[in-house]
Amino acid sequence: MSAAMDTESTYSGYSHYSGHSKKAHRQGRDRHKSPRSKDGSRSEKSVTIQTPPAEPLLGNDASRAEEGQDDNWGETTTAITGTSEHSISQEDIARISKDLEDSVGLDCKRYLGLTVAAVLGLLVFLTPIAFILLPQILWRDDLEPCGTVCEGLFISVAFKLLILLIGTWALFFRQPKADIPRVFVFRALLLVLIFLFVFSYWLFYGVRILDSKDTNYQGIVQYAVSLVDALLFIHYLAIVLLELRQLQPVFTVKVVRSTDGESRYYSLGHLSIQRAALVVLENYYKDFTVYNPALLTASKSRAAKHMAGLKVYNVDGNNASGQSRAMIAAAARRRDSSHNELYYEEADHERRVKKRRARLVVAVEEAFTHIKRLQAEEQQKAPGEMMDPREAAQAIFPSMARALQKYLRTTRQQQYHSMESILQHLSFCITNNMTPKAFLERYLNPGPTLQYDRDRWFSKQWTLVSEEAVTSGLQDGIVFVLKCLDFSLVVNVKKIPFIKLSEEFIDPKSHKFVLRLQSETSV
Repeated sequence: MSAAMDTESTYSGYSHYSGHSKKAHRQGRDRHKSPRSKDGSRSEKSVTIQTPPAEPLLGNDASRAEEGQDDNWGETTTAITGTSEHSISQEDIARISKDLEDSVGLDCKRYLGLTVAAVLGLLVFLTPIAFILLPQILWRDDLEPCGTVCEGLFISVAFKLLILLIGTWALFFRQPKADIPRVFVFRALLLVLIFLFVFSYWLFYGVRILDSKDTNYQGIVQYAVSLVDALLFIHYLAIVLLELRQLQPVFTVKVVRSTDGESRYYSLGHLSIQRAALVVLENYYKDFTVYNPALLTASKSRAAKHMAGLKVYNVDGNNASGQSRAMIAAAARRRDSSHNELYYEEADHERRVKKRRARLVVAVEEAFTHIKRLQAEEQQKAPGEMMDPREAAQAIFPSMARALQKYLRTTRQQQYHSMESILQHLSFCITNNMTPKAFLERYLNPGPTLQYDRDRWFSKQWTLVSEEAVTSGLQDGIVFVLKCLDFSLVVNVKKIPFIKLSEEFIDPKSHKFVLRLQSETSV
């Protein structure tokens, strides 16, 4: 009961905060109404937008310094919240509109390519059928009778077209995973090859069969069968170029995140730079830990604290260059002691993390023990009175909320976990009868980006920066960069070296030896 009251007091500020933000939003809207001049234009050239607060997290306060907090800060600290204002200039609005136009252009290009491919595919499948039906429609009375061999060719054409249809659906009709800046070269070459191939068949059919009204119907059907056979071979060529060619590893790429230096290695085959970038991004979302900018602020705050501790007094009236030299000399004298401060700061942070982790583990284990006790009690009740997993999660969440809140703040993970997501994960663990250790795995160890909310932490757009053309293939020594809003991925390509293996034969008789024992002499 006391834990529930503590949690209620912890989150009671959210309703007050929302009411305060709505009032401030109305006042800011009335305050920022700019008066119009006589010519009807506004007197200001910028638009001020008040962003509403996001979903309240478990005490989302990433900017608060962790060094000055004790273990009982939740009971003795008063949090003051307020609204923040962000101004957007006309240049920013123009850039946003340009990005929207570029996205519309990408969508048009993607749908245009799909339309061309669909029209060409429909033409390919209808062409053999048209070759067989046109003589029956135009000069049926003049055709020679179709014998047994000709009728057997009908079955061959039907089954070959069915196989071609299934293979085309499996290879080409897939949901696109990304929008690439340039066309896929091999796919475009295949489309051009198919178009030229079908066009040449139609040209020959129009000149030699339609104009002369050929009466050999079996030969016409055989001509249609040859077209279907050639299309099957082109489909096999597409499988080799689009799927099999890239399977054998040829290059090793090293992917480094620019902010924290986290790196991974991947093996790739013969791919273009833009397709290699797609493979890198697919592996990034599942292999790299989620990007946490709060962990990068410690070094900046430490450097600012060192500079703030330097004071220069101008006693003799020297110029500014003398003051700068004095600051550099003082910084050099303090450089020897900075590693000690770093060591003790990291040791104190690890001690605080271990302490709050132990509290969290104990709180979660007690909560799950309470769940087992509730389940034993619920089994004795009627089926209509049993508690569902969501209600059970809401019942035990207050007992672990404060310990989880403190741990997430200490490890700077509070921006990734909302209260709703924690409740959903808790109810999921209860439904599948998972242990407390399985529940804590998500919070004790930072996971990949796929583990978190897709809409909030997935980058909507990546920019590929490369000195080479993005449609060119990978080569040894190529470096390209994938940029998003907060960081970038630097990709360095190295070719797998040629490995030469030699064989050395070992004679089985070389392992044999003879043990000679000398008899002891009598004394």
